[in-house]
Amino acid sequence: MIFNTGDGRTIDTDRDLGPEERHVLQKLFAWEALAESLDQFRAKKAEALERGWNGSGPVNPGTAFSAVVRVLEQRLRKRLGIS
Repeated sequence: MIFNTGDGRTIDTDRDLGPEERHVLQKLFAWEALAESLDQFRAKKAEALERGWNGSGPVNPGTAFSAVVRVLEQRLRKRLGIS
């Protein structure tokens, strides 16, 4: 998947993220739509990073992963009407 961060950066999730990060990111795309608060989204992110892929253990997020998460948080803020 090609993801545009809005600041001119393009992230190719197949190339720029490891499989563990992609797995967590898939969960976060769902939580972006389901979360009732930014705190809930962040808690789900922390939980997913801690558990890892199929319980494999903690995932160390890289810069590309973190950039995508920032955009997801911005979109969530917009959906929730948070400045």
